[in-house]
Amino acid sequence: MAASTLKIENLHVSIEGKEIIKGLDLEINGGEIHAVMGPNGTGKSTLASAIMGHPKYEITQGKVFLDDEDVLEMEVDERAKAGLFLAMQYPSEVSGVTNADFLRTSINARREEGDEISLMKFIKKLDSKMAELDMGEEFAQRYLNEGFSGGEKKRNEILQLMMLEPKIAVLDEIDSGLDIDALKVVSKGVNAMRNEEFGCLIITHYQRLLNYITPDKVHVMMQGRIVKSGGAELAQRLEAEGYDWIKEELGIKDETVGQEA
Repeated sequence: MAASTLKIENLHVSIEGKEIIKGLDLEINGGEIHAVMGPNGTGKSTLASAIMGHPKYEITQGKVFLDDEDVLEMEVDERAKAGLFLAMQYPSEVSGVTNADFLRTSINARREEGDEISLMKFIKKLDSKMAELDMGEEFAQRYLNEGFSGGEKKRNEILQLMMLEPKIAVLDEIDSGLDIDALKVVSKGVNAMRNEEFGCLIITHYQRLLNYITPDKVHVMMQGRIVKSGGAELAQRLEAEGYDWIKEELGIKDETVGQEA
């Protein structure tokens, strides 16, 4: 399988007529992990939701391509089938649907008819991935995220990532609310996915996650745009000095676009 590319060109996104993202450009290739950081209200989670087609977010201008396919012309399920994956900041609970049933159905939805994953192969893979994430066997038969703690929900998102093996993953604050042990387990899962056919965009407020998942590129987002990019050392400087030095360097006024964490 050839490495994939997610390319975002001059993206503008509005919510209820208010522009949140104001001309964003970003390219993520297979084999790369990118991190997007920035103050509250700069459009980071809006970017994740817009890529995946959340109806609340109106794309008024720009293009998003997964390889040569126009993502913006796809329905939400078509984007997932094409190889996009979103680990949400607040995963939904689904009563009556077990983790195992959800995962097997999701895997088969991306495969051709007649090429569904066999039950034995699925169980073997599920057991292996849950063991990597220190998840007990009972997780497979629990209803999707129902009654899960915050940390369990985040581990479950990474389990989905490892089982589905998407081309490009967007992880929206996957570290939010995690203690250090859970953070290490989640990071272990993401690192296990790292290969030339997998690209990843991590949205985070904190450099601590990047102590365990070393990004190839770090981008700073302010006022709906990416204003600065660099290597992993950029995240370390942000942790030490905050964002004021970037605002001063670029002459950015201290304001946000609102509406977003």
